[in-house]
Order: sequence, then C-alpha cells, then structure tokens
Amino acid sequence: MDTKSPIPRAVLVGIQTPDVSDVAHEASLEELGRLVKTLGYEVVGTVSQKREGIGAASLLGSGKLAELAALTGGTGVVTSMAPTAKSKARQRFEAEAAVEKPEADEPEPDAARKPDFVIVDHELSPSQLRNLERSTGAEVLDRTGVIVEIFHRHANTREAKLQVEMARLKYVAPRMRESTTGGGRQQGPGAGESSLALDRRKVRDRISELKEQLEAVQRDGDNRRSARRDQLRVALVGYTNAGKSSLMRALTGSQVLVEDKLFATLDTTVRILQPETRPRVLISDTVGFIKQLPHDLVASFRSTLAEALEASLLLFVVDASDPTYEAQLEVSRTALREIGADAVPSRLVLNKLDRVDAAGRAALLEKHPDAILLSAHAPADVSALRDILIAFFEEAMVEDTLVLPYAKQGLIGEVYESARVLSEDYDETGRVLKVRGLPGAIARLQRSLAAG
Repeated sequence: MDTKSPIPRAVLVGIQTPDVSDVAHEASLEELGRLVKTLGYEVVGTVSQKREGIGAASLLGSGKLAELAALTGGTGVVTSMAPTAKSKARQRFEAEAAVEKPEADEPEPDAARKPDFVIVDHELSPSQLRNLERSTGAEVLDRTGVIVEIFHRHANTREAKLQVEMARLKYVAPRMRESTTGGGRQQGPGAGESSLALDRRKVRDRISELKEQLEAVQRDGDNRRSARRDQLRVALVGYTNAGKSSLMRALTGSQVLVEDKLFATLDTTVRILQPETRPRVLISDTVGFIKQLPHDLVASFRSTLAEALEASLLLFVVDASDPTYEAQLEVSRTALREIGADAVPSRLVLNKLDRVDAAGRAALLEKHPDAILLSAHAPADVSALRDILIAFFEEAMVEDTLVLPYAKQGLIGEVYESARVLSEDYDETGRVLKVRGLPGAIARLQRSLAAG
C-alpha cells in the first residue's frame, strides 16, 4: 500500500493595482507559482482581480472571494470573529517541530481533493490572513510567508539557520493567535498571562537568544573576511535563479549546488578562480534577491551582503531571457544600494544568452553596450569572462620590490599567495623579489617584512 502523503495543492491569488502593468502582474504571479513549486506544492488554480489597493479586509471583492471559496470548499464569507482552530499546516509553520497529519483511511482522489492552501501574492496583515482563512476554509500564506518557509527549508550552515529562524519568528509572532481550546490563564511561572501572551514572550526570548548566537557566528565571519581583505574578490550578485551558481561552477570548477529552483543558494560560497592565477582571484556566490524580499531576511543576511560590500568587483548576473529582467536588475541594485555597495565597481552580466534569439541579442547590446553577454554553459564565454576579470585586476596592480631577509624565509609562501613574483634574486641581506599586486597587499607584505 502506498502511504506517501499527497502533494499539497494551492490556489494563487493576486491583486493588480493601477500602477502595475498586465505583463508585470502576470510575471509576478508566475514567479509566485515557482516559489510555491519550490515548496513542493502543486498549483491548481489562480484567482486575480483588478482593484485600487490591497487594504480591503478580505483583500478580494465579494464576487472574487466567492469564486475563490468555490475552489477551496469554503463559505465565501467571514462568519465569525472568534478565533479559528489552527490547521495542521499552520501549526507546522508556526512550530519549529513538524506536526504530522493523521492518516486518512481512504485518501481522496486528486481530482476530488480541494486545495489545501491559498497563496497570496502580497504581504497580508494578520486580520486579512484570518479573514481569508475563515472564508475559504484553507490555509493561507502570503508571499512573505512562502519566502520565509523556503529559506527555512534550504538553510544549511549554522549562520544561515540562525538567520532564517530569527526572521521566521519575527514573521510568525504577530500572526499567532489563541487556539479554540486553550485561551485561559497560565498557572505557576508567568501566572496571569494568557497562553497567547506567554507564547509571544517565549518567541521574544528566543529571538534575543538567536541574536546573541548570530552575533558570535558573524564575528568569526568578519574575521575570515578581514583576512581576505587584500585579496582579489569578485561577488556574483543578482536576482534569484539568474544563473549565479552555474556561473560560479563554470568559473571555479567547484561542485556548488545548481538547481532550477528559486533560492537554491542561501549560504555564501567562496571559491578560487580556475585556472588559478597569482595572486589568486576569489569568487563568491551570494543569496539571490527577489521582489518584496522580507525586510527581516535582508537584515538577517548581513554577512552575505557584506561579501558584496567588501568585494573588489560586483558582477550583476541577470537572466537575459526573462522579459522582466530590467525590473529584476533594479530590485538587486536597490537592495545593494541600501547597504552602500553601489560604491563598489560593477559590471553587468547578461546570462542565459543561449535562450535568446539573434534579434534579442542585438536589442540587448543596443540597450546595454557595456554589458558582458554570455551563457554560463558555453566554455568560450566563461573563458572570455575570466580574461575580463583578470584584466580588471591588472589595471589596479602595481610593481614593487620586496626584500625577504634570510631570517624570514618562512614568509615566502605569503608573498606568493598575495602577489605575482616577476623575478627572484639574492644579495647579502636576503631574497630580493620583484612583485606585482594590489597596493594594499604589497603594503601589508612590506609591514610584515619590516616587523621585528
């Protein structure tokens, strides 16, 4: 007997306001669908409405709300202001431990199953979320909730897990509500608090604890970045699924994760440009941006953004085959501008050129004459990009002479690591090296050699 759980089914909901074009609205709903599929859900329908704004109590007008409820099996009306019982999906989302659904004796055929989720392409207020759940009878998640859940599932390193848990708790806290079975007062410690107030206090305490742990982890990361300060560093930045990880893999030969999913990469990865140069060039792959990326996630991924801020060069990687690529590029630029990374030298890389026809390529070149057009899957394109990166750093390098005393021959490895040795000779004081490298790296070497 197949005991595999059925794939959760979801209906997408979008509001098109007057300032949003038809193309942008459709692209946003398509992107939401990809986010939902990244969660492992199946999209079985879409409800869309043109409205002046998204502030209505139930988001949708009465007619569209009834249409949505017909799909989900709900009443189509907000029947009561009393607290609603939390579904298993809501409990699983709010709790760190997963809650298993009881097995049904006879699972419904897929065609007969009503959607389990309503996924809204906007950020909902707690009251809007409750109203939609009452009227549809389904679990409701907004765009922010979906992104937070994806980050929660995909975080791998300790730092990313701490960052995501903190952002997740900040999202969940204002949306917590009393269960229908337990709204009474607590006994013992915390007596006098309702169960909801106690739960919220626990969340606040946990956030404080996570913040302390994260600060300790990030101090270690800051130290690692400080050690790389004088090295040649390129950061790949851009919209999620623009092909940054594929380009990282092509440039460095590393086995970084490459998946056709949104947010496949959450943790910053640093690898060495291959074939290796002297001095080495470090390439970092960073978390992708997305429209309406929750503020708490942006804030919590400080260290990932710091990689961009401290890089020598930013490569803005864009999916040139996406009709909304310019809007996606602006999302990335805006996010980096907020942390001051707009001061870092940058180049635009129009990726996935293999999906663009000749006319499209000509249009891209006309609009972005200084951009680098390539496909991460074309070795010749990747090799040309490597040459561009090396030429960029060559322009900033200077030549100098280092004298390595015989008593400090142990520093020769550091010299070769930090600069390119052009010639090597010996005199009565020690080894005389003519080198080429970044001014900061050479100044650091001079200080090391002069130290007593």
